[in-house]
Amino acid sequence: MFCAYFLNIRVSYYYFIPISLIYMLFNGSLGYWQSWAHAITLMTFFWVLNETRIKCHTKRDSILLYLLVTIPFGGLLWFWMKLKFNFSWIVFGQEWIYLLIFEVLLYLYVTMLAHDSELKVRLARFASHDALTQTENFAAYTDAMDDYFHRSRSDNQPLSMMMFDIDHFKQFNDTYGHSVGDLVLREVASTVQTVLDANPLPATFYRTGGEEFNVLFPGTEVGDVKPVVDEIFEAINHLEIQSGEHKFNVTISVGVSAVVRDDQSPMDFYNRVDRNLYHSKRHGRMRITVA
Repeated sequence: MFCAYFLNIRVSYYYFIPISLIYMLFNGSLGYWQSWAHAITLMTFFWVLNETRIKCHTKRDSILLYLLVTIPFGGLLWFWMKLKFNFSWIVFGQEWIYLLIFEVLLYLYVTMLAHDSELKVRLARFASHDALTQTENFAAYTDAMDDYFHRSRSDNQPLSMMMFDIDHFKQFNDTYGHSVGDLVLREVASTVQTVLDANPLPATFYRTGGEEFNVLFPGTEVGDVKPVVDEIFEAINHLEIQSGEHKFNVTISVGVSAVVRDDQSPMDFYNRVDRNLYHSKRHGRMRITVA
């Protein structure tokens, strides 16, 4: 019961009827009315405990609600056992207190584990994601690239990459301030992610530098990637950003390529895409270079 409660395991209530009958048959208690009362109390306990978790799990006083359920039901369960085995009220009180201590310690222990798990998840996300744009960061890109590249070489699977940066980004910071520059980065990242989410191709989006971004397309040829790249290119080049009284447009320069046999390392692949990006920048910006 407590495992199901704390681990959020969904158990159909009607399972308790055959389980209780089999257990009562096993220990020879079918003929005791106290055991029937104990079984009904147990099933009711489970139902009330789960309803409390479902309806009140976000409340700050959840431990009080938890104890308001577990204390009386724990006492009632031991009361049926007192009647069945005719032990003293002192023993009854001791067992009830032991159960209460168990319930409190279990709650505190599970809460501590849950908090620790949530903290680890937040730290892992912080380590692998860019706080400003919510994209994955350079460390995540490096890990993914190593994995995708070696898988591409060993399984002869295609791997394509799009690299782009925001044209004249320094001017946004110098003219309007870093807060506007941050806004531009967030809006561009949000636009790209929206396009990627709307397309079926597998893709992972990274911020790998100040205004530089990469998109990895594992298992995908450049020909299949190009329509998505064009869509991202058009979406950003038509993006209008407003900050206070200022309204301005953004453009990007793009480089695209895929892994080839001559690539001996992920850096070889990266450098070729990077060269394509700088070809776009040197030839007027706001263009896509695929090679």
